[in-house]
Amino acid sequence: MTDQRPEHASIARFRAELERRGGTGRIVVLPDSVHTAQLAAEALGCEVGAIANSLLFTVSTGEGEGDPLLLLTSGSHRVDTDKVVATLGIPALARAKPEFVRRHTGQVIGGVSPFDHPAPVRTYLDPWLRQYDEIWAAAGHPAAVFSSTYEELQRLTGAAELEVG
Repeated sequence: MTDQRPEHASIARFRAELERRGGTGRIVVLPDSVHTAQLAAEALGCEVGAIANSLLFTVSTGEGEGDPLLLLTSGSHRVDTDKVVATLGIPALARAKPEFVRRHTGQVIGGVSPFDHPAPVRTYLDPWLRQYDEIWAAAGHPAAVFSSTYEELQRLTGAAELEVG
């Protein structure tokens, strides 16, 4: 029996944006939410390093709440925030709170896609992901992912490379 439920609005929005940007990957809706790179890798049958985590940070400016910064990093890497701060020459970096993530991406933690946000977010791509022929990233919903290549993801996001680990 085929699942006849309508596609979740956030996935449909992401699908339309992926097509608009010329993305060629496929969107997969997994049966359960995959809130970690390890769970996503197990569900997809790939290495955890092939999962492109979308991690939103707050760049502290000393005033107000700060600006968003998105790091697309391999699921097998931890972000060294001190290294990122030094490399980018920014004052400080902190993991964004859920309400900040929702406001700047229009999505929830665990489902933040690399693009399709209400306004552009400064984005960097972990070159560690280059080693995989196929990489997977969130598609706007905690249970949805899409396939891509490093080159295509860089083109879709306009992200600069940044060593994060």
